[in-house]
Amino acid sequence: MTIEINNESGFEVDESVFLRLMESNFAQLHVSPDADVAILLVDEGAMEALHVQWMDEPGPTDVLSFPMDELRPGTEEQPTAPGLLGDIVLCPQVAQTQAQAATPPQSTQDELVMLTTHGLLHLLGFDHAEPAEEREMFGLQRELIATFAAAERRRNHA
Repeated sequence: MTIEINNESGFEVDESVFLRLMESNFAQLHVSPDADVAILLVDEGAMEALHVQWMDEPGPTDVLSFPMDELRPGTEEQPTAPGLLGDIVLCPQVAQTQAQAATPPQSTQDELVMLTTHGLLHLLGFDHAEPAEEREMFGLQRELIATFAAAERRRNHA
């Protein structure tokens, strides 16, 4: 599994959290250990440019996903085939604003964990355009994050 992380945002983040998160999510979604994903953190200006270019929407957004090989989640018996999942682009500055505005407020790192998981699900073909799709995607997102958070608590108390 290759997880490439490039932080061009000027915002300090703990890259090891992203690595552990992706390892956890790959395991839970039965994604091949030979699948590759890139995570790029950019500033608001770069995110706004991408948002306009690819979504034709003004202003920076929190996360964009760019799927490559159109891989889908696997099963324990049949993991996802090896391949290139694609790119997840995050904007930590937008994530920080959202984290502070959340009820209750949360850390920017927790918001980035959620956004990265959300982006990964998009790479794996999930969407939330329709109510049924939204329920499925956001339910799975909550499960993935809860499992990761429990593992992080165990890791921090070991």
